[in-house]
Amino acid sequence: MRPKKIKSVKAMEEAWEDYKRHCDSREVLCHDFSSKNSEFVTAKLHKAVTYTILGFCNFIGLTRSSFYDTYMNDPKFSDIVTRISEECELDAREKFELGIIPPQLAALWMSKHGYSTKEQVENKTEVVVIEDDI
Repeated sequence: MRPKKIKSVKAMEEAWEDYKRHCDSREVLCHDFSSKNSEFVTAKLHKAVTYTILGFCNFIGLTRSSFYDTYMNDPKFSDIVTRISEECELDAREKFELGIIPPQLAALWMSKHGYSTKEQVENKTEVVVIEDDI
């Protein structure tokens, strides 16, 4: 078994909080045309991205499979791993409900957390009327 990259629960909690701050304040360049100035303008905006286990693993330099193999099965780390997973789910759900995640992508995001879309099936009965020519 490999030595653990993150040695303590406290270190895991700190890395998780660092990752969330990183996700909550991503700096992106946005380009748009200003009709007022008749020119293209570029602005740096702060945007939030959704928390994911994969993103966290990439942030700390660990594969997702190693993360689960190493930490999920360790009783000392199981609570923090569960909390991280639950916070990812809650973050995605809140961003969907607040309209940060476009509704078209909601099913995709929420399916990663065990949710599914409910298909509404209507029970239609076809009535056939036969007319007699009498």
